[in-house]
Amino acid sequence: MSTKLLFIGHLWPEPTSSAAGYRTLALLKALSGHYQLHFASAAEQSVYCADLDSLNIKSHPISLNDSSFDRFIRDLKPDLVFYDRFITEEQFSPRVNEHCPDALSILDTQDLHFLRRARQLALNKKQPLNLYTEDAVREIAAVLRCDLSLIISIYEMQLLISDFNISPELLHYCPFMFDTATLKPDKLPSFEERKHFAMIGNFLHPPNWDAVQWSYQAIWPAIRKALPDTELHIYGAYESDKVRQLHQPEKGFIIQGRAKDAVESLSHYRVNLAPLRFGAGIKGKIADGFMAQTPCVSTPIGQEGMAEYLPWGGLLSDNSNDHQQIAEYAIELYHNKNLWIQSNKNAVNIIQKQFDYAEHSKNLIDRLHKLQTEITTHRNNNFYGRILRHNLYRSQYYMSKWIEEKNKA
Repeated sequence: MSTKLLFIGHLWPEPTSSAAGYRTLALLKALSGHYQLHFASAAEQSVYCADLDSLNIKSHPISLNDSSFDRFIRDLKPDLVFYDRFITEEQFSPRVNEHCPDALSILDTQDLHFLRRARQLALNKKQPLNLYTEDAVREIAAVLRCDLSLIISIYEMQLLISDFNISPELLHYCPFMFDTATLKPDKLPSFEERKHFAMIGNFLHPPNWDAVQWSYQAIWPAIRKALPDTELHIYGAYESDKVRQLHQPEKGFIIQGRAKDAVESLSHYRVNLAPLRFGAGIKGKIADGFMAQTPCVSTPIGQEGMAEYLPWGGLLSDNSNDHQQIAEYAIELYHNKNLWIQSNKNAVNIIQKQFDYAEHSKNLIDRLHKLQTEITTHRNNNFYGRILRHNLYRSQYYMSKWIEEKNKA
């Protein structure tokens, strides 16, 4: 296992803080059995970072706009370089390409940031959706520059191919990966043993914070009126003062803070609420609920990329802005035992069919191995990507050098 793989993270992976952190760790686990794995990040580490040493992954703190990275990458000489999000690719790929031009470049998009931001802007400004933004230019340029981009949802794969004419040869479908053997259909609490509603999601993520506010203002009052003895328990990492101000037990609106184990926490609730009005990718909060066999009430945005052709594990509103329908569906799912049991079975089926770790990790490794053997032809077929790499090198690299000299001064 002499092939070296460097994973450059926008953040150090925090699997208990966000779905992005969980996804990164799952990718690292899938890769660690096949490559000599190194992880580097310019971010500060927190106490919630995953223990990479236990996975035999070497950690490296690095710096932005600093020639120390040049020395680092020259000494390491990786055969593959993963970039976590397009911003990281913009920041580090010019220096990687200068010193290791033959290294495979892989972009993990996490989700399409330009899609999420465009939807957020359309919601906030009450205007039609416009995908052709500066964010899209930057993110799709990164996709074209890289040899392969991991796309978390089939919807986003189709969007890139149909709306932006991206070659399927540059894309690889890689959703969340769960060990389906850990599902316990007969060992988790039953319908009668569960009570209350739950929400979960990192409070720093704009779609999650919007969902919390919308629930507080419109959805939860309608549910609470019909079910006065129920409570909504909201879990999430990095709660701020503005989040804590919504903690109102007298209204049944309870901020729980960080969940040590999302699946275990959700397994005690009867219904998982995910009233998402904008977003992209696939939703870790819903997948965790399905792993806990907790049916979900969500929106078309929440469902996107999750189930595809399979029956939903709960109920879905007709659009992503109908708070009354979401409340009605939440009440119905809470009361209707037969519906809840069927939704529970659907949730397990979605996890098994859509997010199986063994299947998707094997597909990823096979794709990487194939790409390594065909890289010359692959790059010749992506000449526009070569042009963009050249232009980024000339602009971003020299800007980075200028910032480095300015910082020294």
